[in-house]
Amino acid sequence: MSEGREVQWVDIAPEQAGQRIDNFLMTRLKGAPRALIYRIVRKGEVRVNKKRVKVDYRLQAGDLVRVPPLRLAPREAMKEVSDNLRDLLVGSVIMEGPDWMVLNKPSGLAVHGGSGVKIGLIEALRQVRDDLSFLELVHRLDRDTSGCLLLAKSRDALVTLNESLKKHGMDKRYLALVSGRWPARKTYESARLDRFDAGNGERRVRVDPNGKVSRTHFSVVETFEKTTLIEAEPVTGRTHQIRVHATHAGHALLGDDKYATRESGLLTKQLGLGRLFLHARALTFPEPTNGRPVTVKAPLPEALEQALKRARQ
Repeated sequence: MSEGREVQWVDIAPEQAGQRIDNFLMTRLKGAPRALIYRIVRKGEVRVNKKRVKVDYRLQAGDLVRVPPLRLAPREAMKEVSDNLRDLLVGSVIMEGPDWMVLNKPSGLAVHGGSGVKIGLIEALRQVRDDLSFLELVHRLDRDTSGCLLLAKSRDALVTLNESLKKHGMDKRYLALVSGRWPARKTYESARLDRFDAGNGERRVRVDPNGKVSRTHFSVVETFEKTTLIEAEPVTGRTHQIRVHATHAGHALLGDDKYATRESGLLTKQLGLGRLFLHARALTFPEPTNGRPVTVKAPLPEALEQALKRARQ
């Protein structure tokens, strides 16, 4: 990648106001990992109006930002977007508005870089869509989950959509294939969830009475001999919520390498499923400028369609 060899002085335009300095630098210094961005801000190499700032400083219109020259060691450099990934992301856009877009996120692609991931979806998309001065995730999906992912193309849209998310103004529906026959009467799970360190830096989630309040609505879509296709609607947005709640209910998701049971593991192999069967199939949110509801649906990936065909046999 090219390296910046001179100090840059950047005037912040009104449309960039409200953006965190670290996110601004991630866009400006393409290829720089977040850890390096944090380091140059902490060391005072980045200045705003000739003053040191913290990484969570929010830019204001008229701010003058000093961006230092950057030299990346090969091990630090963020991976450039390959042609295959570029084509995949371009083809994944389901719907786009003036200040938002929805992608059908592929399974296996982390939404953020870090923790051994050289480049995530948001960093890659910023390279692909270099016509945009602002691009941020409104919410997240697990790395192995596919489906509807909402992004904001302006700071105002991000604030509006985040507020809607906090006030439960969005409707998110997931499809999951679980082990066993899910009882039709089981429509709600509210076990509290707690995150913990599972070793090797891996974070997992478990049911804990002292954990955070967590709620998921479930409904049966189709019942098979040994599995059930369910729809899950998370009321809260905890990490791995659907996966842990389903396992707690006695019906682990197929293809889940973190919360699998012996039964779900065997069924996963029998169906030849090579990924987590969890897909964000529909998302409804208020259009940021006028509040009108927008509904977007993501088709089920071929690998999951094939697994369902085998489950029906």
